[in-house]
Amino acid sequence: MPPETNPRPVSAVPRRLRLMTAVMAGVLVVAMTVVAVLLKSSTTGVVSFHTSDQVAMVGLGLALGAGVLLVGRSRVDADAEGLRVRNVVISHEVPWSAVRAVRFDEHSPWATLLLSNDDELAVSAVQAADGERALVAVRGLRALLADHQARHPVLREDLLYPRE
Repeated sequence: MPPETNPRPVSAVPRRLRLMTAVMAGVLVVAMTVVAVLLKSSTTGVVSFHTSDQVAMVGLGLALGAGVLLVGRSRVDADAEGLRVRNVVISHEVPWSAVRAVRFDEHSPWATLLLSNDDELAVSAVQAADGERALVAVRGLRALLADHQARHPVLREDLLYPRE
């Protein structure tokens, strides 16, 4: 009898999105810093800008850059126990028993989980823009789900009306 092999754990992050958000955050911080440096030399005649205004502009640039970086912090980690999905702000911990399918439709920007209560949970860490990496992640998630379903079969009656 061959030894049982469990699927490997899956971990995925949106590589291309992280790169884009890092570049955009850097450009934003640099632009706000340049504006802050040039701000003191410009005056409208009615309003004069001071050092505190320059510091505020740099601080605003840093805050906006941090906000842009939040978009790229998505992550999914999955093992035999379940999934941990972190999207932009909200994190979810989902057991495999609550997942019916891992979907990655043809024109979808990211993968989704079809849950047993008919809800869908976006997995923005697995993005179509990442190409082969996304495909490997989806295949790994599907293998983990299939392994769980094989070890824990659910009996479903195929009746129009449930028995009483």
